Amino acid sequence: DEERARRVALAEAARRASEVPLRTIEACHEVATAAAALGERLGEPGWLRDLRAAAWRLAEALPLPDPAQEEWRRTDLSGLDLAALVPAPLPLHAAGVPPALEDILGLSGDGTAAVAEAHGGLLVHRDAGTVRAALDAALAARGVRFTDLATAAREHPDLLREHLHRLIRPEELKFRALGAALRGAGTFLYVPPGVEVTVPLLAAAWLDTPGALHSPHTLVVADRGSVVTLIEVSGSLGVERQTLVTRTTELVVGEGAQVRHVLFQEWGAGVWEVGAVRARLARDATLRSLVVAFGGSLVKTDVECLLAGPGAQSEMLGVYFGADRQHVDFHTLQEHQAPHTLSDLLYKGAVQDRARTVFAGLIRVHYGAQKTNAFQSNRNLILNAGAKADSIPKLEIMANDLRCTHGSATSRLHEEHLFYLMSRGLTRPQAVRMVVDGFFAEVLDRIPLERLRARVHEGIAARLARRREDAAA
Repeated sequence: DEERARRVALAEAARRASEVPLRTIEACHEVATAAAALGERLGEPGWLRDLRAAAWRLAEALPLPDPAQEEWRRTDLSGLDLAALVPAPLPLHAAGVPPALEDILGLSGDGTAAVAEAHGGLLVHRDAGTVRAALDAALAARGVRFTDLATAAREHPDLLREHLHRLIRPEELKFRALGAALRGAGTFLYVPPGVEVTVPLLAAAWLDTPGALHSPHTLVVADRGSVVTLIEVSGSLGVERQTLVTRTTELVVGEGAQVRHVLFQEWGAGVWEVGAVRARLARDATLRSLVVAFGGSLVKTDVECLLAGPGAQSEMLGVYFGADRQHVDFHTLQEHQAPHTLSDLLYKGAVQDRARTVFAGLIRVHYGAQKTNAFQSNRNLILNAGAKADSIPKLEIMANDLRCTHGSATSRLHEEHLFYLMSRGLTRPQAVRMVVDGFFAEVLDRIPLERLRARVHEGIAARLARRREDAAA
């Protein structure tokens, strides 16, 4: 009875605190209570709840980013109304996998039947909680762990303590601190030494509550000599009111390990995302990453790879398509900290209507990182007057025996190309679609999941179709 009364009191405290707008967070005891209550309801141990409390104190103390800073001067946050947001709630007990998400992932009606045949595991989060978890029994028997962070903290506390918030620290930025304090259930993936996971694992974050602050957090630890593919899908349906997502993804790639990571987002029109993906590669480790960004009102994502061990290699791919009045901003970092490392980056984006995209990529080579090979390329396609694409490739070189190249190109649709295709019998919309598909094909062909690749093509087609409808109107 006492335990039941305690849980009821916690639930009521969380309910009250989740209704407190963030306008009061600068001195808000109740939102701090919400963070603590969320940790309790997720079943987190005390040390993990202490991390939340420490992050909350940082969130109170840290200011919003200075718009005069180079990293932020092209992304205007003045329209973000923190005062109107509330912490994301836990989902209802009966919540399952949304049909729209099942369609994106190509799952069956119960969200698990396809896992055993085509995928190694499935983890689905709605708002701050987990509603579905499945892992192939053979993988579990080999020591693979694919679960939420609270479960990982109970079952593998030493592993989680060693890596959680180590690559991306709350003190870096107010949004990082908010994300750590109000972190939802989160995703944890651990692959033991020498284990090869030959089928992809799927993790999904779905937003149901508009006007909330959602904080998905992913931690991947691929131990020595392991192989794994993780595909993360984020989306929402009908979220028109301003909603903030503070995404954090930490990828720890051990010696000789091989990781493929795909991040696909299709947020609703009201979502603002300020997120970070950061990977650390040990000796002879390999990372292949792909980021696909379609949705959201404003998206500001840092994608960083730290090549910390000799022989480390990374491939960083990106696809983005800005439409309407979207603002999409990617800052990438290829940081070579050790000799004999290789990084190759290719980001491609299209922009139409009154949208704006920003790409700022930096290759940094540290002292002593000799024999580095680093390549960076950004390509942008502007589909109409009024759209804008900024591209800023940069180098910081502190070694003298290396090969580094960077470059960018921004172009409009060429009428002669369209005329050639139309002279072969295509309509103008068909010609535009063919040019855009060809522009993105170099990246899209590398998406490892066929249904997700088809969804990207569908997203591109939908944006082009809306453009034609607007032109006809």
